[in-house]
Amino acid sequence: MTTFRRRIAEWRSPSLRRGILWVPQWFPKTAVVCGSQEVAMAFPHLQQPSFLLASLKADSINKPFAQRCQDLVKVIEDFPAKELHAIFPWLVESIFGSLDGVLLGWNLRCLQGRMSPVEYSIAMEFLDPGGPMMKLVYKLQAEDYKFDFPVSYLPGPVKASIQERVLPDSPLYHNKVQFPPTGGLGLHLALNPFEYYMFFFALSLITQKPLPGALHIRTSDCAYFILVDRYLSWFLPTEGSVLPPLSSSPGGPSPSPAPRTPAMPFASYGLHHTSLLKRHVSHQTSVNADPASHEIWRSETLLQVFVEMWLHHYSLEMYQKMQSPHAKESFTPTEEHVLVVRLLLKHLHAFSNSLKPEQVSPSTHSHATSPLEEFKRAAVPRFVQQKLYLFLQHCFGHWPLDASFRAVLEMWLSYLQPWRYAPEKPAPSSDCQPRAVSERWAPFVQENLLMYTKLFVGFLSRALRTDLVSPKNALMVFRVAKVFAQPNLAEMIQKGEQLFLEPELVIPHRQHRLFTAPPFTGSFLSSWPPAVTDTSFKVKSHVYSLEGQDCKYTPMFGPEVRTLVLRLAQLITQAKQTAKSISDQCGESTPGRPFLSWLGFYSTDTNGCYPANDLDEMGQDSVRKTDEYLEKALEYLCQMFRLSEAQLAQLTLALGTTQDENGKKQLPDCIVGEDGLILTPLGRYQIINGLRRFDIEYQGDLELQPIRSYEIASLVRMLFRLSSAINQRFAGRMAALCARADFLGSFCRYHLTEPGLAGRRLLSPVAQGSAASRARGPRLSLRFLGSYRTLLSLLLAFFVASLFCVGPLTCALLLVLGYLFYAVAMTLLTERSKLHQL
Repeated sequence: MTTFRRRIAEWRSPSLRRGILWVPQWFPKTAVVCGSQEVAMAFPHLQQPSFLLASLKADSINKPFAQRCQDLVKVIEDFPAKELHAIFPWLVESIFGSLDGVLLGWNLRCLQGRMSPVEYSIAMEFLDPGGPMMKLVYKLQAEDYKFDFPVSYLPGPVKASIQERVLPDSPLYHNKVQFPPTGGLGLHLALNPFEYYMFFFALSLITQKPLPGALHIRTSDCAYFILVDRYLSWFLPTEGSVLPPLSSSPGGPSPSPAPRTPAMPFASYGLHHTSLLKRHVSHQTSVNADPASHEIWRSETLLQVFVEMWLHHYSLEMYQKMQSPHAKESFTPTEEHVLVVRLLLKHLHAFSNSLKPEQVSPSTHSHATSPLEEFKRAAVPRFVQQKLYLFLQHCFGHWPLDASFRAVLEMWLSYLQPWRYAPEKPAPSSDCQPRAVSERWAPFVQENLLMYTKLFVGFLSRALRTDLVSPKNALMVFRVAKVFAQPNLAEMIQKGEQLFLEPELVIPHRQHRLFTAPPFTGSFLSSWPPAVTDTSFKVKSHVYSLEGQDCKYTPMFGPEVRTLVLRLAQLITQAKQTAKSISDQCGESTPGRPFLSWLGFYSTDTNGCYPANDLDEMGQDSVRKTDEYLEKALEYLCQMFRLSEAQLAQLTLALGTTQDENGKKQLPDCIVGEDGLILTPLGRYQIINGLRRFDIEYQGDLELQPIRSYEIASLVRMLFRLSSAINQRFAGRMAALCARADFLGSFCRYHLTEPGLAGRRLLSPVAQGSAASRARGPRLSLRFLGSYRTLLSLLLAFFVASLFCVGPLTCALLLVLGYLFYAVAMTLLTERSKLHQL
């Protein structure tokens, strides 16, 4: 009882003894006056600290969100770490949801300030890097607590390697893997509180599926996206140093990272495809115990957790297997996932570029360099580059061919342009010309060569399969061409390719070794190897580390890629003409035409129409934008690959892009085979994207053609059976009447024979042998009476007649007489045209 009373005394504050319920500063400045009995009812866990977790779980069901957070703040402030240790895993799961996605948590990915301002404000204050939740993390961190995290929820390559007792290459997992006593089941990681919190936070982006109504939520306005930005700004600062952890008590010591326990022996992981410039952490023989290294352990952990959870879903072996068309995707990122990764990359560039000029050069390294400066220099190449490359390769190869690829594209382009996030401001240009890329960025371009060249080829293959008439697809081609056409960038890429293609020294293959990861408490960067100054070796190491030693490199400015660029230039020119033809075609149509066509005053043939395109929805302004995007993209491609106007004109002429009658009658690209025309790959592309078409004409029996959308199916079938019965019974008499040479014979031939049947050209080579058997005798066709248009026209005629007091029988007689006069006139005209043809 003595211990119980002491804990109660620690928990209670003077304000509670006076009957006032304390409210934290980040809530509205209000105080609730209540008696001791009311306090006990509001906080039942005051009576028995052992019931703290059960009480909080009950409150999560019965109390509103604001009151729950208010209670949590007080609990975090007043309870000791020993009691808070029991509630921490439950609290983290209740916020970010369960790892299996069943529990939704606070649904931070759908929480927006403009939709739920009160809940948004409370959640952001509670989870802020300097907020109550982080105070809880640091409070537990100071006591060296560990929390189990199941290995089964880690990314695929990491999970597979740990299950095979192969240590992942990231130091994040060293000395953390714990095996159950019974063997291979139930593997888990022993994480400190900060790692445990960040694991859940990062994985909630992947494990939590958005609600159906969340599809139209803007990602950048969501609480999760903004929290990622705040954590990056706090733990990876672009100015100053990392802020120290908030002390749990005034004047108390700042907690230090929990020491790591020794790990079991593992086999080396991924050394045959890791960077040739770094040594694996298992090869360290000593650990830097410099206390200054402790200031960035949270920064290193945050970055590694984000990279591992968001990017490390593909290994080099898995990527090579995914090149097979029969391979199944193991992980498919979402557009929201890609947008968050782009935010990470942009901040990493700003973080790395915040180094002072005298600290950028490797020659200036010294023992006086702070760990944060070393971390800024090595963050991207050490932790991000390889995993991002495999992630982008997968997206380029498996993302749908639609406008959602814009998110992947902008993420890629953000990584390729670190100069956009440099602290120095470019001088304004008077001639509006793009600013040249400084030579300072040549090492970055060379050490990320595949990011520029291999992925550019991947984008070309995508662009050749998309509809460039679409403004969104045209914009993506324009964006890529504009970025790569920046002055001096193409020269840097060419220089990097020259360095890679230089005669190389033999780089020995790395061998697998057994090792034991040493227990260390210093920085993950503490024993990095010295920088390699051989530029050619750096480029080769970059390529081999990302693609393997046996990779076949295709130069970006070589003949193969140049051929693809010429094909893209041809399709851009053709897409511009197609967009103009669609615009002209839409301009000719009037708003009343669809209705008049339905009534029968216009032809219902849809063969002359192009497939649906977002140009139809966006109008003339969309056509103008498409033309601008494609025109500038073509200009940039010509600058990059030095294409002359004469080359473009010759290739355009060879492609046959000059279209007659706005491109409506030009056939797709074909070759002549034994059985007729055979589509080429270009022809298939033209048909799929609506650039060209074949004129489709029905060649069979008109009575047996498929029922149209403007016909009543049951009525058409009934009329067909009726006309078939009449034709079968009176076939001889109809043939005799049509054989007469007088006017009655002409009148019957006009109604009982198919016009132009004898002169119809059969297009199918298979059916030419049976053309003679297709000749049909005179017959009656009543199918026209099954058309909505015919019936509506008759109803409209009867309605107009009723307005003039004309009865139904009289109206029907007038319609018959009118048709007879029309039929007589058409018969005379038909016979006269036949005489002229003879």
